[in-house]
Amino acid sequence: MRWLTVDVPGDPGREILLEKPGPPALDPKTAEQVRELLAKDAAGGLLFFTTDDAHETYADLVAKGVEVTDEPTDRPYGIDFGIRDPFGNRIRIGEMHQGR
Repeated sequence: MRWLTVDVPGDPGREILLEKPGPPALDPKTAEQVRELLAKDAAGGLLFFTTDDAHETYADLVAKGVEVTDEPTDRPYGIDFGIRDPFGNRIRIGEMHQGR
């Protein structure tokens, strides 16, 4: 079983768990089916992080080879974009408008 745990700075009681679907929780065939669904964005769930500068964060992640699913887009709440981690988890990163 493989996973990555990310602690939230300044909040030791909160952490984010990213895991690759597989044994022992799932048999190999089911795990592969789940990974295929994740790759097609057909499975629920995603993470949303905020940043002070969406365009700068986007450029930094692209330069590091991160898989981008959506480029920065102006939205009613701010500017956000999408990426995917190596396990297929969808992640959105946004620069929120002040006061919202």
